[in-house]
Amino acid sequence: MYGKKVKLRAIFILSIFFSSILIIFLVFKSLEENVVYFKSPTEIKNLIELTPKKIRVGGMVKEKSIIINQSEVNFVITDFKNELIVNYSGSVPNLFEEGKGVVAEGFLKDRNFLTAVKILAKHDENYMPPEVKEALKESN
Repeated sequence: MYGKKVKLRAIFILSIFFSSILIIFLVFKSLEENVVYFKSPTEIKNLIELTPKKIRVGGMVKEKSIIINQSEVNFVITDFKNELIVNYSGSVPNLFEEGKGVVAEGFLKDRNFLTAVKILAKHDENYMPPEVKEALKESN
């Protein structure tokens, strides 16, 4: 019914189509496993069920809440409605301080406590690293 050339083209087009679908599926599947959702302390308080997955919590570091021990840092993240206590072992970023924005990535112990594995300090769009400021001062 169809010639050999038409059959080969159809097979080629179908194989490209199914290969594309497979590649897109694999990309989305790998992205799904690596996504870490960002939540505020209020959203965590309102969670129906706590999951053992890694989670990111963002907000402001509460004034006078940072307690630095020998190998760990304890502080409180607030969104000015609710608060979450964070425990972190390791060194904190240079921008980390009271009253500044922070994102803590880790695992929830309960609705009031997070054990962080990573701390990300946030800055505004006007931020300029100290090294760049010094270089600009020297060039003037």
